[in-house]
Amino acid sequence: MQYLEAERNFSGHTLKAYASDICDYALFIQNKDASFVLAGKYDVREYFALLNEKQLGKSTLTRKFAAMRTFYKFLILNDFTKTSPLASMSGPKKEKKVPAFLTEDEMRNLFKIPDLTTRDRAMIEILYSCGLRIQELVGLNLKNIDFISGCVSVRGKGNKERIVPAGEMSLYAMREYIDERRAFGLPSDINSPAFLNTHLKRLDQRVARRVLHNWFIKAGFKKKVSPHTLRHTFATHILDRGCDLRSVQEMLGHKNLSTTQSYTHVTIESLKRIYEKAHPKA
Repeated sequence: MQYLEAERNFSGHTLKAYASDICDYALFIQNKDASFVLAGKYDVREYFALLNEKQLGKSTLTRKFAAMRTFYKFLILNDFTKTSPLASMSGPKKEKKVPAFLTEDEMRNLFKIPDLTTRDRAMIEILYSCGLRIQELVGLNLKNIDFISGCVSVRGKGNKERIVPAGEMSLYAMREYIDERRAFGLPSDINSPAFLNTHLKRLDQRVARRVLHNWFIKAGFKKKVSPHTLRHTFATHILDRGCDLRSVQEMLGHKNLSTTQSYTHVTIESLKRIYEKAHPKA
């Protein structure tokens, strides 16, 4: 775990999941009176057969396989073993889900909520304008928002920094929130957290989720909506309006283009509409 945190820059959430996954595998190996080093690919197949019987989701199985593969790479790196039983194996294929998103009308309804506070409006604007993850949002400091260039510097997964353009409305909402803080004598220097809680400390991710969830309910959304839905909505809307996939990949901070490609379903729908309008025999 120290290696994954220090050398690989894994997030706390991933570290916790990987630790649990390796512990589960360790119990299986222990019950077979074997060891990590002596276990072969048939043991691994037996282990995943047992996991399949538990009817775990494809994403969970994929993560467990990734955790074991990373663990064996660590064992090889530190000369505990020379080979990995997973070397010649391909992991479970993760099911591709179409990301849930809000329509442009639904986004407009969200911003029309009469009692939407200045802080929470700014949070929603930045999430939607920049396509941030919730942990990236609460991790922002005011110095990360450049009002002159109209960009936000974000510290994403793997501690990697990326620069994302911010729309005029999101920057305007942030200015209003900062002006409100200054008017009440609240922390507003450049090193202050971008979003404060009631104790004038950095807003916690868990609290931010709960606050945003309440606004989603007030907006009258019938479907399940989370802060991550706004990230999906950002990608969907800009692709639908003609943004290229590579640019979206950069803005979202995706390592692989295949991850970004899950949003192209909307682009296809947009192309269909254009086709229907343009083709003589459509």
